Amino acid sequence: MVVHSATERHHVIGVLGGVLTGVAIGVGYLLLADPHNPSVAMPTCPTKLVTGFDCPACGGLRMAHSILHGDWARALHDNAYLVVALPAGTMMLLMWANRQWRGIPWRPPRWVAWSFLATAALWAVVRNLPGWPWPPT
Repeated sequence: MVVHSATERHHVIGVLGGVLTGVAIGVGYLLLADPHNPSVAMPTCPTKLVTGFDCPACGGLRMAHSILHGDWARALHDNAYLVVALPAGTMMLLMWANRQWRGIPWRPPRWVAWSFLATAALWAVVRNLPGWPWPPT
């Protein structure tokens, strides 16, 4: 028999509530503001600012804006890695929440974490190679 404590369920609700609140605020802003427009207030990537290189997430806001407006080709151009990695990460979060809610402790397998890390590192290298045809716009 699995014990479902109120504390465990409050933790799941708190995590999902925080994530959903942040996503809702970001989506609301991106529905109104176009990050492709340089005059729109958007945060600067610290990695790009300090090193001049694109990090694996550079172009993520532009990608999200493009997806929200149905422009998948532009989204792939802005950040192809995140178009794939964000749904996969979302699935991991939902699997964790489902198991936690039912009182079953769960962590993603180590290979999943290593896969995310390795593919992000590979994406960071590839997108900074000279002549890369899809720089973030």
